[in-house]
Amino acid sequence: MSYDIIGDIHGCFEELETLITKLGYQRQKNIFVHPQGRKLVFVGDATDRGPQSLEVLELLFALQDADLLQYSPGNHCNKLYRFFKGHKVHISHGLETTVEEFNQLSEEKRKQIRKRYINFYESLPFYQQLDNNHLIVAHAGIREDMIGKPIQKNIIVFVLYGDITGESYLDGRPVRRDWAKHYKGTALIVYGHTPIKEARFMNNTVNIDTGCVFGGKLSALRYPELTVVSVPSIQPYVKEKFHDYDD
Repeated sequence: MSYDIIGDIHGCFEELETLITKLGYQRQKNIFVHPQGRKLVFVGDATDRGPQSLEVLELLFALQDADLLQYSPGNHCNKLYRFFKGHKVHISHGLETTVEEFNQLSEEKRKQIRKRYINFYESLPFYQQLDNNHLIVAHAGIREDMIGKPIQKNIIVFVLYGDITGESYLDGRPVRRDWAKHYKGTALIVYGHTPIKEARFMNNTVNIDTGCVFGGKLSALRYPELTVVSVPSIQPYVKEKFHDYDD
């Protein structure tokens, strides 16, 4: 099977449509299909920060309805889920943009979106094992010793947030270890979560989050070719949001 694994979207629906079209997919009603049978895969964080989070969700819902959705939830997905469940969450770090879109809807439409998103999120695997386990897709990555093990809290935290230390930077972002630098597994792990200027290939892992919502690019890794296809962002460029790995 051939896949196109798309990095963090964060509400950048226009760039998403452009990238999917550039990858050769064709619109059929409210979904996209590839004439050669390729499949779209997503590393999560579809919403927040960008201008069209609900449009992105509608596309994901349509793909799910067509039994074509392959999506790994990210930390923003989890936070939106907790918001819709009525849990106490801080409406910050981008969630406020999605909530603002949501609040523009009619009460009936809000009920529909809330119910649908809860069902959507609860059906997602925390990470994806594809191509006979030769390909792993997890939002923030996953350690080799976690793959295939029963899902426990430490695995959920890792795939959503990365290898966090428990410390935080001054802006509130958690300090994360560079787990990919020490990965020695044979399965290719594709992830996002940490925005970078160019896709990063390291020890049979690929970070495909090229910071679209911060004015970078929206990128996809073509598998098994291992080539990157990108489209430029139309969002304002925010230099300080991009991470520099110490490789």
